[in-house]
Amino acid sequence: MYKKELDILKSKGRFRERKIYKNAIDLASNDYLGLAEDEEILDNAYFFAKKLKLHGSKASMLVNGYNEAHKLLEDKLKELNNFEDALVVGSGFLGNLALFELGRKGDLFLVDREYHASGIVGSKITGAKVKFFNHNDLNDLKEKSKDYKKYKRVFVVVEGIYSMAGDLVSKEITDFAQEIGYLIIDEAHSVGVIGKNLMGITDEYNLDTKKTIKMGTLGKALGSYGAYILGNNEVISYLLNRAKSVIYTTALSPMDSLLAYFALEKIQDNLSEFKALISERKLTYNLNSLIKIIPEIDNLTLKRKQNELLEKNIIVGAIRPPTVKQPIYRVILRTNVKMDIISKTINYLERGKC
Repeated sequence: MYKKELDILKSKGRFRERKIYKNAIDLASNDYLGLAEDEEILDNAYFFAKKLKLHGSKASMLVNGYNEAHKLLEDKLKELNNFEDALVVGSGFLGNLALFELGRKGDLFLVDREYHASGIVGSKITGAKVKFFNHNDLNDLKEKSKDYKKYKRVFVVVEGIYSMAGDLVSKEITDFAQEIGYLIIDEAHSVGVIGKNLMGITDEYNLDTKKTIKMGTLGKALGSYGAYILGNNEVISYLLNRAKSVIYTTALSPMDSLLAYFALEKIQDNLSEFKALISERKLTYNLNSLIKIIPEIDNLTLKRKQNELLEKNIIVGAIRPPTVKQPIYRVILRTNVKMDIISKTINYLERGKC
């Protein structure tokens, strides 16, 4: 049925498959702090779920699918991030679709060109006008927003740390966004990695939460699955009443919510230790994040080197077009992987030497 199309992908080195990597040293996943493997968090979540006598989602959040685990997590997120209200959702993809439903006819979204694919999909279903500005380019953003006063509501849409580049959104852009309207920020890759309390760019830049709408995921540094949106009471209430990806989807499971809750507690209880590990990795490689990007000449070389590392029991991300413009290795400097292993891996990818 699709053999011709699949054969073309294979010939170009762009064919994708699911694989299970057993006991490999993980430098590919977004589990930045190693909390997806933390047994204490798992035990705490399990025993709390046992007390609730509830582990399944049951229904949409608005049809008796909302439970104590959701509220516990939402309250913790509000407290740590200083927002009025919170809403947990099934995934970051669903969260981004919901955020673009904040736009109505007469509104404007100004979106960074490197924004996550889920936001690009969301931009196609909104009733608002959508303009894209060059990545992290304040001048282009200003040019694209010259007529912002003619719109009812204006949203500037950025990521905290861009997942395929590892760079931070500039503070000039976040400040300008709050001058002309509201900042929507996807903190999927920045929570747990940056900020005084490791709560992301909103924490690092001390952003005005009254002018910010924040989306974060539970499946990266928090080691669980799902996502959340933080905003003022009106924003969260509007999403509950209008966002299809909230209303018409089954609620996040209590177990996922509890895993994230206890991960947040673990981070706050061990803040100095985590920050020291993160700082060591950033300083060693002169990075602002825990994402190290290494370019490669072509897809075939990319896959060959990835496979050679797999023979040494190390997995790194090998990212190919169209996700990125040119093939790259995406190495995650996870805090539970020793620095000498990270160093040897990066040295091999950059110079062909271990």
